[in-house]
Amino acid sequence: MATARTIETARSVGQNTGDQKGTAVIELDNVGYNYGGGELLNEVSVQLAPGSFHFLTGPSGAGKTTLLKLCYGALTPTSGRARAFNMDINGLDRDQMAYLRRRVGVVHQDCRFLDHLSVIENIALPLTVSGRDIDQEEANLNELLSWVGLSDRAHARPPELSGGERQRAALARSVILSPDVIIADEPTGNVDWEMSQRLLQLLVELNHMGKTVLVATHDLSLIRAAKKQVQARVLRISNRQLQQAGVDL
Repeated sequence: MATARTIETARSVGQNTGDQKGTAVIELDNVGYNYGGGELLNEVSVQLAPGSFHFLTGPSGAGKTTLLKLCYGALTPTSGRARAFNMDINGLDRDQMAYLRRRVGVVHQDCRFLDHLSVIENIALPLTVSGRDIDQEEANLNELLSWVGLSDRAHARPPELSGGERQRAALARSVILSPDVIIADEPTGNVDWEMSQRLLQLLVELNHMGKTVLVATHDLSLIRAAKKQVQARVLRISNRQLQQAGVDL
């Protein structure tokens, strides 16, 4: 079982700056997004409260990844407003965007790594980019590796990892700066059920530590399993809009 200290690996980077309890950390207000001349999302509104857990589901191509990117600033809406930590995402300058990226950890669907670096070096990359001394973070890195069950793979290269190991390494990298929000895009899409449950447990532990979690998935069995462990809202993209899924999910 992870402890709060496991995830608070870099307290001086990405710290909570005093958001009011109950205030949305991320908010989409009547957001629309056009792609290739066609409308992919229309009038999407959602608020992610501090410490909340959300699942995002919907058919392939419905716009789940696009919505996630709008939440962490990789895309800007073509209409409506996207806000994160009381900042308008559309108008962020370079420093503000860097601040946002420290506070939002992202687990991408494709889990890209630098193959010439070891697992622990890949996980530590956000620390390197932020100018932290890796040697001073060695104990924290080792603890984080232990939390995701990769202590014995620390010096392996990414091509040597299984799909589940890659996903756990990606999750460790996403939380190395102790973000307030974790966004995961189909984190269990390429792993078996047992590994899906292990990854889910890590996400649930993060949520229990107060992290806001948003997970895009097509796996309804995973959502049902999660609902036994955590209070989670389920959102569904349908016909370019966002709806709250029913209790029969």
